[in-house]
Amino acid sequence: MNSLIIAVAAALLYIIAYNTYGRFLARKIFKIDPNAKCPSETHHDGIDFVATDKTVLFGHHFTSIAGTGPIVGPAIAIIWGWVPALIWIIIGSIFMGAVHDFGSMVISLRHEGRTIGDIAGDIINPRVKFLFMLIIFFALWIVIAIFGVVIASVFSIFPESVIPVWLQLPIAVWLGFMVYKRGKSHITYGIIATVLMYATIVIGAYVPVDLPAIGSLSSVGGWVILLLIYAYVASTLPVTVLLQPRDYINAFQLCIAMALLLLGILITHPPMVAPAMNIDAEGAPALIPLLFITVACGAISGFHCLVSSGTSSKQCDAETSAKPISYGGMLLEGMLAVIVIIACGAGIGLGLEKDGVLFHGVEAFNQQYASWDSAKGLGAKIAAFVSGSSNMITGLGLPKSVVLTLMGVFVASFAATTLDTATRLQRYIISELAQSCKAPAIGKKHPATFIAVFTALLLAFSSGGGKGALALWPLFGAVNQLLGGLALLVITVWLARKKIPIAFTAIPMVFMIAMTCWAMTINLSSFFADGKWLLFTIGAVITVLQTWMIVEGVIVLARLRREK
Repeated sequence: MNSLIIAVAAALLYIIAYNTYGRFLARKIFKIDPNAKCPSETHHDGIDFVATDKTVLFGHHFTSIAGTGPIVGPAIAIIWGWVPALIWIIIGSIFMGAVHDFGSMVISLRHEGRTIGDIAGDIINPRVKFLFMLIIFFALWIVIAIFGVVIASVFSIFPESVIPVWLQLPIAVWLGFMVYKRGKSHITYGIIATVLMYATIVIGAYVPVDLPAIGSLSSVGGWVILLLIYAYVASTLPVTVLLQPRDYINAFQLCIAMALLLLGILITHPPMVAPAMNIDAEGAPALIPLLFITVACGAISGFHCLVSSGTSSKQCDAETSAKPISYGGMLLEGMLAVIVIIACGAGIGLGLEKDGVLFHGVEAFNQQYASWDSAKGLGAKIAAFVSGSSNMITGLGLPKSVVLTLMGVFVASFAATTLDTATRLQRYIISELAQSCKAPAIGKKHPATFIAVFTALLLAFSSGGGKGALALWPLFGAVNQLLGGLALLVITVWLARKKIPIAFTAIPMVFMIAMTCWAMTINLSSFFADGKWLLFTIGAVITVLQTWMIVEGVIVLARLRREK
C-alpha cells in the first residue's frame, strides 16, 4: 500500500475524533467548566504551580509524554506486520490513551493539582493510595535511569547531536527570561529560539563530540552521570526558567520535524515494504497480548497519567485547556507513531546500508528486521526510524549529514524532556509519600529530588557501567501499561461517585488490566524458567500490589453500584 494513503487516512481520523469524541467527553463525561479556578491560580507558588498559556503548556505536555516512546515501540512492533500495529495505534490512542490522559488531567484539576496516585486515597481508600504510589515510584525509578542510558546511547550513535542538545539549554533560559521577565511574545521569541537551535544543528553536523572513557568509566557512564546532574538541576528550577521554554522550543522542533516527514511522505510516497501481517516473525513473542505492551506511547501509556496529573495540571490556566492539551496531545502522539510506522515500514525501503552493502525495498526491511533479537535492541530501533525518516526527508533535497543530525537531536531532545519531567514527577511522588509517612523533611524539594536522582544513579551503575537499568527493562513495558489500567480504575471510580456513566473509561480499564496481567504472567513464567530471580521477584511483588489495588477498586465500584 502507498504510505501517503495511510498518513492521510490517519490524520483525518484523528481530526474527526478530536472534534467528535473529544467534544463528547469534555461536555458529557468530564463536564468541563470554563469558569472553574485551576490549581495554578489557587496554589500559585512560582515554581511548580504557574498559570501558563495553553500553547506553551501544550509544548511541555506533548514533549514530556512523547519522549522516545512513540518511536521505539512502533519501531519493533512492525515486525508483526504494519496492519496490527497501525490498528492498535489508531484505536488505542482515540478510545483509550486520549481518554486516559484527559481523565487524569481533569481529575487532578479538581483535586488541587495532586498526582493521581495521591488522589486515589480520596477516591478509593488510603491503602490504594500507598499501593499505587509504590508502583508509580518503581516505574519512575526505571524511567529516570533508562532515559539517561537512552540519551547517552543517542550521543554515542549520533555524536553530532551533542552540541545542539546542550546548547539548547542556554537558548531556553534566554527564551524564558525574555518572555517571563521582559514580557516579550512567546510566539515571536519562540521562533527566534528555534532558529538559533537549528543553527546549532548545522554546527553539530560538522563538529561531532565524543565523550572519552575516564579510567573504568565508559563514555555512556560519563554521559549518564552528567545527564542525572542536569536532571537534578532542571527539576528543581521554577518551571518558567527552563522546563517551559525548553519544551516550547522542542514543540516547535517536533512540529517542524513532523512537517518535514509528512512532506517527505508526500514527495517520495514510498510503498509499504514491511509485510501487512507477520505473526510468525522469527523469535518474536506472541502478538497478543505483547503488541499492547510493546506499543505504549502512541496508543496508551501509563506514564502519561503522571504527566497529566503531575506537571501539566499544575500549569493549566483553565479547564477548557485540558481537552487540547491532554486529549489533543495524545492524538498528535498517535500521529507521530503512525509516521514512525511509515518510516520503518516504507521509508527504510528507499535505502538501507548494512556492512557496506546498500539494500532497497523488501530486502532492506528484511535486513533490518531479520529476527526479533536483531531488531529489539535500543540502537536497532532508533536506527530503523532514523534511517527510514532520513530517507524520506532527503527526498526534499536536504543534505544527508544535516538530516541525520536533525533526527538525532530530535530523539535526544525528547528523551531529555522526559528525563527531567520524570525526575520532577518522582520528586512529587516522594513528597506525597513523605507526607503519608509523616516525614515532611524528606518531602522538601531538594531532599526529595536527591532521593529521586540518587536511587536512579544506583540503579544505572548497579551493573554495565551506567546501563544497569537495562536489567529491569523487561519489566517496564508491563508495569507502564499497568499504570494506565490502574489510572483508568481511579478515574472510573471517580465517575461512579459523581453518578456519571462509566463505560467510556471502564471498558478501556478492563482491557488494559487484562492485557497487562496476561503479559505479566507470561513474563513471570519466562523469568522463572530462565532463572532471572531479580526480575521474577520484583515482578511478583508488583503483581501482588496490582491485584490488591484492583480488588479494593472493584469492591468500591460494587458498593457504589448497589447504592444507586
